[in-house]
Amino acid sequence: MPCPSSCRWFLSLVIGYTGVTMLAPRLAGAVELYVSTEDGGEIVVVDPDRPEPVARIPVGKRPRGVKLSPDGKTLYVALSGSPRAAPGVDESKLPPPDRSADGVGVVDLAARKLVRTIASGVDPESFDVSADGKTLYVSNEETAEMTVLDLATGKVARTVKVGDEPEGVTLRPDGKQVYVTSEQGNQVVAVDTKRGSVAARIATGPRPRSVAITPDGRTGFVTCENGAAVTVFDARKNKPVATIKIEPVAKTPLGPRPMGTALAPDGKLLYVSNGRGESVAVIDVAARKLARIIDGVGARPWGIGVSPDGKRVFTANGLSNDVSVIDAATGKIERRIKVGGSPWGLVVGPRP
Repeated sequence: MPCPSSCRWFLSLVIGYTGVTMLAPRLAGAVELYVSTEDGGEIVVVDPDRPEPVARIPVGKRPRGVKLSPDGKTLYVALSGSPRAAPGVDESKLPPPDRSADGVGVVDLAARKLVRTIASGVDPESFDVSADGKTLYVSNEETAEMTVLDLATGKVARTVKVGDEPEGVTLRPDGKQVYVTSEQGNQVVAVDTKRGSVAARIATGPRPRSVAITPDGRTGFVTCENGAAVTVFDARKNKPVATIKIEPVAKTPLGPRPMGTALAPDGKLLYVSNGRGESVAVIDVAARKLARIIDGVGARPWGIGVSPDGKRVFTANGLSNDVSVIDAATGKIERRIKVGGSPWGLVVGPRP
């Protein structure tokens, strides 16, 4: 059934591990979740009101970052032929990479099928899509680059050297700058999208993962995994302005490890997945402070999203191989849906 004319689409920032952009209808309504499974090689389609996944779409090796096209009809997914490895692993002892597997997969959501894979540089991990749906900005972890991909031609328009181990990628709402986290450099690199050059380097806490920008384009929030904190920066001046510590309630061996971000539809709250901290932090955007912690959401929540009515939060839990559905008001876990395959990224879209 066609979407009614009152059902308009809007962009809100969701960084699942990396920054993840979510499209959602303005009207509260039924949604589906599209979850990348890094070990499973699939996009798993989840109806949050059902106990089991509704579909599985094979896409290729190591699917991680996911985004919807502005019209909501296409899902893009980052694919990588690099062997999976934990931080600090001796890479010389890993299997050789399969560079033919690198690219961005294009999934037709109506057909639930991968229709093509676009070359997008070495080891793509995360990306963002322009508001007009014509361009992808992709982080290439192994080459310390951001690749600009023309979707009409399927060709690389340019590459930009950013910081070592780039990961999260988020466009400012005006499209004039794109922000790329550098895990090793402890910084966010601001790139001028018109010139294709670095405009600023913004210092952050250790191991920045993802970036969320407020709808007015004035304030950025960067998750810092090894700092148990979120760096706040002025997105006009590209200067850090505050640090929000993520103080745990329940004790876990590693404590909070801030990873993905998702803004509530009204922009008042920021939800942060805390990885091996097994929790979600809720940040008051205006006050720039931690409002509360939602504990026990799953093992290593990473990708994160919010329903269009703001009433539910969803997390992709990599180590428990499930997706959590959370009541945003109470923090209660409504259900956990098994998907398998080490869930990584998560994006929220309309249910067909």
